[in-house]
Amino acid sequence: MLSKKTAVWAALVLICVLGVSIFAPSVGAAQEQGAAKEESSKAVLETTAESAVIMEAHNGKVLFAKEPDKELPMASVTKIMTLLLAVEAVEQGKFKLTDRVVASENAWEMGGSQIYLEPGEEMSLEEILLAVAVGSANDASVALAEHIAGTEEAFVEAMNRRAQELGLRHTRFANCTGLPAQGHYTSSYDMAVIMRECLKHPLFKKLSSVYEYDLRGGKFKLWNTNKLLKWYPVVDAGKTGWTNEARYCLASSGEKDGLRLIVVVLGTPEPNSHFRESIKLYRYGFARYKAIVMAEKGAPVKTVKVAKGVTGQVEAVAAEKVVVVAPKGEDKGFSAKIELPEQVSAPVAKGQLLGTYRVFKDGQEVQSAPLVAGTDVPKATLWQQINKVFRGGS
Repeated sequence: MLSKKTAVWAALVLICVLGVSIFAPSVGAAQEQGAAKEESSKAVLETTAESAVIMEAHNGKVLFAKEPDKELPMASVTKIMTLLLAVEAVEQGKFKLTDRVVASENAWEMGGSQIYLEPGEEMSLEEILLAVAVGSANDASVALAEHIAGTEEAFVEAMNRRAQELGLRHTRFANCTGLPAQGHYTSSYDMAVIMRECLKHPLFKKLSSVYEYDLRGGKFKLWNTNKLLKWYPVVDAGKTGWTNEARYCLASSGEKDGLRLIVVVLGTPEPNSHFRESIKLYRYGFARYKAIVMAEKGAPVKTVKVAKGVTGQVEAVAAEKVVVVAPKGEDKGFSAKIELPEQVSAPVAKGQLLGTYRVFKDGQEVQSAPLVAGTDVPKATLWQQINKVFRGGS
């Protein structure tokens, strides 16, 4: 018969053995479940693109990525940066759409997609921009670059400076066309950032949404290489690219139910695969995410008192559209906090920063946007101030 002490030790050993046999399967099962979950998440969205990104355009958050920083050739998707620099120059008043662009012999020598510019041929800047955005014309791209910067080399330097300003770490331009060149590359993430910057300019959206255009008085027809404008109508901007080296590429943007997405695919393998893969990514993004509009751009949020102004108050308005993008099912519980001074002193200029619109969820700030003056409020003259006092104003 076992002693009491021996029996206790035997019981402890038995418990340990049983514990291992009971809990070990649970640990193993958890590991298997974790691995299965990881594999499942990978299988949620697959793409044949060598590099791909879905970015929501409102705040720049990446919703899906495959090799987003991989440096790859981009072919004519290059022209998105070419157009960005040109559009910015026009909107800054440096050039007009009616300006005449004269084609050089250098532009005439360009191969690939072209509108067959002759040396000395003139077109309006608007027509040249359309030839780049719609027809992906390499000769028009060089003519545009020379018109904006004097030489293509100077323009390419400006392209690379702009990439640095945008904080792009995996992009370098060697030309303005996307024709094969050593040291000419981007990543899907970087190109999405460039596309997001382009979308801030109405002229870019107008140009890249044109599907067909009659050039030279109808003698030369341009058809947009971005077929998603017809095949997937939520898409309203973008640029395609193809070379043997880069394969099929597309950077585009589309909006549905207030949610604007940017989709970039680089290095898809066969004809039309860049369209197919882009549509797949759009469907994934629109199915899983929702845009919650907290405040429209220019919408009055609150009034602020103005001291010594011709009027006693000014409306604080949202400087930009305040949108939160969240997974569907997690789109509730957002709140806003308005930070504004009780009073500002005149003069107040329209667009002057007044405060901040902050968005919170579960006590954590998820977004902020500037609040600015909606109108000018000039400083009142001494006589106007005296009159206000007599009228009981402040």
